[in-house]
Amino acid sequence: MNTTQAGADAGNEIIRMTNVSKWYGDFKVLDDVSLQVRAGEKVILCGPSGSGKSTTIRLINRLEEHQEGEIVVDGMAMSAGMGNIERIRAEVGMVFQHFNLFPHLSVLENCTLAPMMVRKVPRREAEARAMRYLERVKIPQHAAKYPGQLSGGQKQRVAIARSLCMEPRIMLFDEPTSALDPEMVKEVLDTMISLADDGMTMICVTHEMGFARQVGDRVIFMDKGRVVESAAPEDFFRAPATARAREFLGQILHG
Repeated sequence: MNTTQAGADAGNEIIRMTNVSKWYGDFKVLDDVSLQVRAGEKVILCGPSGSGKSTTIRLINRLEEHQEGEIVVDGMAMSAGMGNIERIRAEVGMVFQHFNLFPHLSVLENCTLAPMMVRKVPRREAEARAMRYLERVKIPQHAAKYPGQLSGGQKQRVAIARSLCMEPRIMLFDEPTSALDPEMVKEVLDTMISLADDGMTMICVTHEMGFARQVGDRVIFMDKGRVVESAAPEDFFRAPATARAREFLGQILHG
């Protein structure tokens, strides 16, 4: 991550969604969603399954298309054609629930592929960068291994390193710990906390409420495709403003 750039831009708006709606056929998965994120901000998206959280972040790098409203990322409008979309994707890292690593490539090759192909980074520089980020996520010793030789927590840390190798300005996390065994969750969350401490702009869909309290600058609670609440973590967890949020927290915190 370019920490100098992050520091210079901190506080400026880097993502804006305005009155965004999306349908899957007749089903309206997002309903008039508006969301602004400042550079360096850590935003947690939470809510019940099917509330539109994952769809929201998938729209930010055009893994999904929206039908209504406007999305602007790093000053570039999604509606301005594929050129903008490719530039946006180069600046937005995405970490998925199920890793999405290439099984036939080594860890090092998974990390160097996109910088070499998209940013045209020379191989030697790409490999040095990959090793730097593998050190960052504390698995440089696995660089020559293949994904099938790694644990779930190690695969997810490779996925994070792979995204960082593009040196993005924004990182999106789509329930990055939900496919992991409980003992592997902490190592991934620790990596994400380290990124947050460095000032990376992050949007994270998660049910890890302890992580949300520790890292989040803001919690967005969604239900039925709409933003129901937006609050500082301590305000949200101490005194949620809506009955629906209170019900959700009661279920997730107390079973």
